[in-house]
Amino acid sequence: MTNKLVTLIGGGGFLGRYVARELMRDGTRVRVAQRDPRQAYFLRTQGGLGQTQFVAVDIARPETVARAVEGADAVVNLVGVMGRNMQAIHVDGARAVAEAARKAGAEALVHVSAIGADANGAAAYARSKGQGEEAVRAAFPNATILRPSIVFGREDQFVNRFAGMMASPIVPVLRAGVKFQPVFAGDVGQAVANALRDPEAHGGKTYELGGPDVLSMGELLRWIAQALGRKPNFVDLPDFAGALLARLPGSPISWDQWLMLQQDNVVAAGAPGLAALGVEAAPLATVAPEYLIRFRKAGRFGRRAETLAA
Repeated sequence: MTNKLVTLIGGGGFLGRYVARELMRDGTRVRVAQRDPRQAYFLRTQGGLGQTQFVAVDIARPETVARAVEGADAVVNLVGVMGRNMQAIHVDGARAVAEAARKAGAEALVHVSAIGADANGAAAYARSKGQGEEAVRAAFPNATILRPSIVFGREDQFVNRFAGMMASPIVPVLRAGVKFQPVFAGDVGQAVANALRDPEAHGGKTYELGGPDVLSMGELLRWIAQALGRKPNFVDLPDFAGALLARLPGSPISWDQWLMLQQDNVVAAGAPGLAALGVEAAPLATVAPEYLIRFRKAGRFGRRAETLAA
């Protein structure tokens, strides 16, 4: 990939920064395209002089997408939302990216979807992701589709969100038995880069990305508490209470999110995953404690005190 140009749609976001760093390691030129490119300027320091470009794009406006991918050797679509505009972004936007990549003559396209994507799914998120995959395949048949489980990393909004709850004396648990297979953002970034490095091997295929740990919601929350040295009281809420909560205005969980919690978020049996892309998955315990340390009672000083006491 040395000196090749890759356009990252949404490249300055949580996952995009890991993809950009992985690509820049081997000399790839990276064009970061997002609504406000200034929010991605921090990536300038990750590569060499002239290795990064920044352009404005609105995935809902195909003409801006076409400009963003012009001259690119490969394209990666990393844009995703939860809540409003999912049809416009996950389906129409994904189609616009795939069509623009084809018309620009790109050699490869990687489309980041999600485990649970289902064009006929009950949850609007799952439906839009599934329909988006169909739109991508129709426009760019040789695209590589990646379906990660819950992605964790320093900037994530999942593990960090739950870690912030651990200072409370009581922590409610919704759908305690539903399972997740958290995958490290750095591993997903490497998977994207490897798919681009060998489009002949990976083009036209769908991969489901999960880490080595499969944890229920209850197990995950208790693991986070232990990693933080916290001992809250966990209260498993019955499903009728969770459903009621999801229906309330201003609830911390939407009805669509509640529907998504009705099924496990794990790699399907027999589905190709990180190993097939040449990536060794990192366990949650080897990465998360380092960035979760700010949620401990005394931050890094708390860990030092524990070490000295031992």
